[in-house]
Amino acid sequence: MVGIVVVFDFDKTIIDSDNWVVDELGATDLLNDLLPTMPWNSLTELHARGKTIEDIADVFKRIPIHPRIVTIVPAIKAAHALGCDLRIVSDANTFFIETILKHLELREKGIFPYHDSHRPPHGCSLCPPNMCKGLIIERIQASVYKEEEKFIYLGDGSGDYCPSLKLGDVDHVMPRKDFPGWDLIYKKPLLIKAEIHDEWIDGEDLERILLGLINKVSIEETDQFISAEYKLQTISVCPHESLPKALPVQQ
Repeated sequence: MVGIVVVFDFDKTIIDSDNWVVDELGATDLLNDLLPTMPWNSLTELHARGKTIEDIADVFKRIPIHPRIVTIVPAIKAAHALGCDLRIVSDANTFFIETILKHLELREKGIFPYHDSHRPPHGCSLCPPNMCKGLIIERIQASVYKEEEKFIYLGDGSGDYCPSLKLGDVDHVMPRKDFPGWDLIYKKPLLIKAEIHDEWIDGEDLERILLGLINKVSIEETDQFISAEYKLQTISVCPHESLPKALPVQQ
C-alpha cells in the first residue's frame, strides 16, 4: 500500500459539534459568558462546575450518533484497513476527542489526536492563538516524509486554511463545502498547491470522495511502480542487444 497520510479536523468534520456536551452538562450560559475571553479548548474543561471525569465520560457515551457520523465511521475504518496513516489535528479538548474516538470504536484504528498544549506561541496570523495547524502539518510531514508519501487533509473551519497552504502539488485537500475553510480557499484558490476536492457536505459525500481518492492515489502509484520496473528491465537488457556482432579474425 502506498504511503497515504489522512489528516482530519475533529469538530464538524468527524462529529457535528462538541456544543452538545456543554449543553448536557448545564454549562451553556457559562460558556457563552467566557467565550470572548478564553480559547474554546479551555472552556470545555468543566471541573470548576463540579463535574467529574466520570460525569463527562458518561455524557460522551450518550452523544447522539448523527447520520453523518454513521457514514464517516466506516470511511475511517476503511481508510485504516487500506493501510493509511490516520491523524487528527484539532484544538478541541483532548479528553473529549479520545473519549469520543473510543466510544465510536475508532481508537484502535490508529487515529490519534495531536497534542500541542504546552508549546510556545506560534505567531501565525492565520490561526487562533492556541494552535497553528500549519506548523503541526509541517511537523507531521517532517516525521513521516518519504518521496512517495501523499497527504489528504479534511477540515471545515478557518483554522484548516493554514494547513491547506502547507500541502504540496502531490497532496489533496477536502474542505467541507460552504464552511469557513472552503470560503478562504476559494478567495485565492491559486495559493493552494494541493488538488482541491470541494464537494463534500455530509458523511456520505466524505466517504465516497475520500475512499475514491485513496483508490485513485493507490492506482497511480501502482502504475508508476510498474512503469519504473519496466524501464529498469529495458535498461538492463537493451545495451546487450545493441552490441555489434563479433567479426571473424583474419588468419
